[in-house]
Amino acid sequence: MEVRLEAVTLDIDGVRIVSRATLHAAPGEIIGVVGPNGSGKSTLLQAVYRSMRPTSGAVLVGGQDVWRTLTPQAAARRTSVVAQENPAAFDFTVAEVVAAGRTPHRTPWSGESTADRVMVADALDRVGMAHLAGRRYSSLSGGEKQRVLLARALAQQGQLLVLDEPTNHLDIGTQLDLMELVRDLKVTTLAALHDLNLAAAYCDRVHVLCGGHLVTSGTPHKVFTPELLDEVFQVHAALGTHPLTGRPQLSFAPLPASTTHPSRNGADQ
Repeated sequence: MEVRLEAVTLDIDGVRIVSRATLHAAPGEIIGVVGPNGSGKSTLLQAVYRSMRPTSGAVLVGGQDVWRTLTPQAAARRTSVVAQENPAAFDFTVAEVVAAGRTPHRTPWSGESTADRVMVADALDRVGMAHLAGRRYSSLSGGEKQRVLLARALAQQGQLLVLDEPTNHLDIGTQLDLMELVRDLKVTTLAALHDLNLAAAYCDRVHVLCGGHLVTSGTPHKVFTPELLDEVFQVHAALGTHPLTGRPQLSFAPLPASTTHPSRNGADQ
């Protein structure tokens, strides 16, 4: 499913967090949104999955404006999300968490159908969590929780998958497993990522935010230049080729204190 953000601006309590961001994702692409802490990545994604209404601009998913044309339920049928906030405070089972992904496909008076249960079971199987269907979500490890939330997104059957820092606090093996799962889905994906090497390894294109402004877009090899990483992330960087995958690989070192730039970050969003 095609996604377009057209000059999207987002304000919180009168403070501009994102300014006139324009972004395009072709069907089936994995698009990374990267930038320093506070650059506006999560806020921008919230506009896509109807958590924060843009101050101006348009968000188009499948050619339709998610705020002006689609109802919340219709938008939820198109877009699945794995957000930073997890339902850890509730003592749901794994199967119950995943079943919540079927909500957009039901009426207020309909219960869980046989088809719903089949889709939940299939989603859990696809992420390797079927054996834990009866476990309490709160008892899982961080990596297991992320797999369950991805299963919930699969059960939702959206043609757009939005991931907000999906690999935070996960060990490297779990990070790679999760990103391999995402790539194998072959659905359009928007992912906010902190790890630039994960973005380089798995994203078809990346968009770089800094201080709420979209500063550049393109393939990882084109975007992740030493000059850009110096300016935006304030690090020395070298771009090479991963010896095992052939994908771009980045190496980093700190800048000398005398060359550190003034912070360009916006609010911590």
